[in-house]
Amino acid sequence: MKKLFTSESVTEGHPDKLCDAVSDAIVDEIIARDPAARCAVECCAAYDGMLIMGEVTTTAAVDYQEIARRTIKRIGYDFGSFSYDKCAITVSVHEQSPDIALGVNNSLERRGGVTEAEDELGAGDQGMMFGYACSETDEYMPLPVTLAHKLAEKLTEARKSGKLPYLRPDGKTQVTIEYDGDRPVRADAIVVSTQHDESVTQERLRADIIETVINGVVPKELLDSDTRIYVNPTGRFLIGGPEGDSGLTGRKIIVDTYGGACAHGGGAFSGKDPTKVDRSAAYMARYVCKNAVAAGLCDKIELQIAYAIGVSRPVSVFVNTFGTGKLADGEIADILVKEFDMRPYAIIKTLGLRKPVYSQTAAYGHFGKPALPWEKLDRVNDLKKYLK
Repeated sequence: MKKLFTSESVTEGHPDKLCDAVSDAIVDEIIARDPAARCAVECCAAYDGMLIMGEVTTTAAVDYQEIARRTIKRIGYDFGSFSYDKCAITVSVHEQSPDIALGVNNSLERRGGVTEAEDELGAGDQGMMFGYACSETDEYMPLPVTLAHKLAEKLTEARKSGKLPYLRPDGKTQVTIEYDGDRPVRADAIVVSTQHDESVTQERLRADIIETVINGVVPKELLDSDTRIYVNPTGRFLIGGPEGDSGLTGRKIIVDTYGGACAHGGGAFSGKDPTKVDRSAAYMARYVCKNAVAAGLCDKIELQIAYAIGVSRPVSVFVNTFGTGKLADGEIADILVKEFDMRPYAIIKTLGLRKPVYSQTAAYGHFGKPALPWEKLDRVNDLKKYLK
C-alpha cells in the first residue's frame, strides 16, 4: 500500500537551533569543569538580543556571555543586528531549587533504605520519554528525517566552505518519502529554504541548491521525473536568524528526535544535565531500541520509559514493535527491562553522560550520529540469545 511520510530539519543558524547551541555550549563548558553540575539553561533570541535564563548549581565559574558570543560567531552571525559582537546578551541564572535537589540527590528508594549505588539519584522530573529505531537506514533511523538532516548539513557545509558564498546561516529542509508498505521507494517532495544575500538570483539559487545540496545528498534511485522540488518557494529569503524570527531553546523537539515517526513525551533536551531524564532517559531509550533492532528482535521499535520525580526506578516501560517483533511485545519489554538498567544513575554511568558531548547534538538531530555514546551497538549479542 502506497503511503507518504514527511519530516523536516533546520540548519544550525535557525533561531531555535541557535538557542539550542548556546544552551548546550554552556552545559558542555560547565560539565567539563564540574561533571556533577546541575544545569537547566534556556535561551531566547529576538532581533538584536538574547536572554540566557535558568537554573545552574556548580562549582565552575563560566562566562555565559562569552560562551554565547563565541557560539553565535561559530554559527556565522557576524553581520546584521544580531552579529556576535553587537547583540545584547542578558543573563538571568540562579541555583536549582532545593526542593527539586532534595529528591534528585537522595532518591525515594535511598530514603527508604535501599543501598544500591544505582538507586542514589532520583529522576529530575516526572514524565515519559520515548526511544525509537528501525531497519530503514544504516543509522537505524527513519529515512525522511535522515535525509532532511543531511540536506541541512549540506547547506551549512556549502556556506562555510565558500562553495555557495551567498548563503547565510538560516535554513530549513523537508523531505517526503513514498513507501510501499514499510519500504521506502522514492522521494515524492523535497523542500529547501535557505537564507541568502542580495547577490544571487532565484534562478541561480535554485540551480545551485539542486546540483550541490539535493543531488549531493539524495540517492539518485530515489529521484524521478515526478519528484517535486521546491527551493525558497516564497521567493527571496534575505532576513533570517533572530533578526527575522525569534528563537527559543527546545522548540525543535521533533527535528531533534525521529521526525515524527514515533511518539514524543514533550520534554526538550538541550540545556539540561544528565540528571534530567527528559534528556538522559531519551538517550537510553534510543540506545536500547537500536540494539534491539540490530539484534533482530524486531525491525522497528518504539520504547516508552516513564518516571516520577525523586524516584530512581521507572514507573513503567512499554514496547511497541508495530507488528515486526520476533517475540511478543510484552516479552520483548521484559527482556529489555532485564538487560538494561534504566535508573538515572545507571543511565549516566552506562552512557558516560558526565562528559562534554552535548554541543554535538545541538543541530541535525540527537540520534543517528555514530560518535555519540547512545549510538553504540555493544549489547547486540546479549539480546540475540533470546531468539534461540
